[in-house]
Amino acid sequence: MIKNRTFQIGFLSMACTVGVIAILASVGLFDGAFRWDFYIHFTNLSNYLCIGILFAELVATIKKKEDSYITTKPLLKFIGLLAILLTFFVYNIVLAPTKSVKINCSIFSISLHVFMPIIYVLDWVLFYDRKVSWKYPLVTVIFPLVYVIFVFIHAACFDFNSSIMNFAGTGPHIYPYFFLNLDKLGVGGVLTWIAILAVAFIALGYIMYGFDKLILKRRNKKKN
Repeated sequence: MIKNRTFQIGFLSMACTVGVIAILASVGLFDGAFRWDFYIHFTNLSNYLCIGILFAELVATIKKKEDSYITTKPLLKFIGLLAILLTFFVYNIVLAPTKSVKINCSIFSISLHVFMPIIYVLDWVLFYDRKVSWKYPLVTVIFPLVYVIFVFIHAACFDFNSSIMNFAGTGPHIYPYFFLNLDKLGVGGVLTWIAILAVAFIALGYIMYGFDKLILKRRNKKKN
C-alpha cells in the first residue's frame, strides 16, 4: 500500500494516458476506420467507467495536500473493478483463443483487454483505502444487469433485426455477445446465461471482497 502523493499522481497520469489511448482505440482511430458500434460492447463500457474513475482519482489526488490512501467513490471503484476483471477474463480466456494473432496484438485489444485491467487492479491494490463493504458484490451485479437491459432496448429500437451485422461483420449488431442472442438461444437460453453470469459476477465480487480484507489485515499487521 502506497500513500505517497507524488507516486500516486505519476501512476494515475500514466493510467489516464493509457485510458485516452484505449478510448481512441475503441472507436477505431488506430485502425483507420470508425467503429460505429463501439457503444454496445461491454468491453468498451467497462473501460469507459474505469477510465472515468481514474480521472476522478487523479483530480482528487492533485487537490489533496498530504500523503494518504485514495478514497474516491469506493462503490463505483469496486463496480469498475469487477467489470474490468470480467472483461479481462472473458476475453483472454474465452475469446482470445478464437481470434487471430493480428487482432489480439492490436492496440485495440491490448489497451482495452490487457493494459487497462492490469492498471486498474494495480491502482486498487496499491493506492486504495480498504473500505469494501460485504454488500458491494450484491450491488455491483446491477451494472451488468443494466447493460443487459440496455442491449435489449437497443435491439427493440432495431426491431430485433439480426440481419444488421456489427462493425467487424462477425455477428448481429443487436446481439454483441452469443449469450444474448435471442434468435439462437431463445428467451430461456438467454435467461439461463444471464443467471449463470450474474452468479459468477457476485462470486467474483466476494472473492475480491475477501482479497480486500486480506490486504487490510496485512496492512494492520505491519502497523502493529
